[in-house]
Amino acid sequence: MNLILWRHAEAEDISPDVSNWREADIQRALTARGHKQAKASADWLRRHAPADIRVLSSPAVCAKETAKALRVELELDSALTPDADVSQVLAALGWPYGRDVIAVGHQPWLGRLASLLLAGSELSWSVKKSGIWWLTSREREGGMGLVLRAVINPEQLL
Repeated sequence: MNLILWRHAEAEDISPDVSNWREADIQRALTARGHKQAKASADWLRRHAPADIRVLSSPAVCAKETAKALRVELELDSALTPDADVSQVLAALGWPYGRDVIAVGHQPWLGRLASLLLAGSELSWSVKKSGIWWLTSREREGGMGLVLRAVINPEQLL
């Protein structure tokens, strides 16, 4: 299974005097720079990712706008919200036996998920905005193996 973790691109800041921070976070749109980042990352993904890959996105505006840069059908899943639990994300993705998927989401769960799969525990790893981490699971010698295929930062693409 190919699992591509894609952090949403740069989004608008939240005003410090907002009363409902969680709702304000969900409603943040991409900045002009964020749209450029999302387009560059989407262009890279179109060239490299499997053609029939599933795209699963957080319902947050910034994640949806990032995912829409791919110009493919996307699925929204509330398991991928900013405050998601890594185990719920893995279940939504069908890891490690599900269909190839691009998961468009947020810190901190993206970094925690990557560290869990690569290092065996949830650590506070950072995934850059519009960054891509591509992992592949495969059966090997009677067990499950993991390959880190790519880590792409938006600065490499712009």
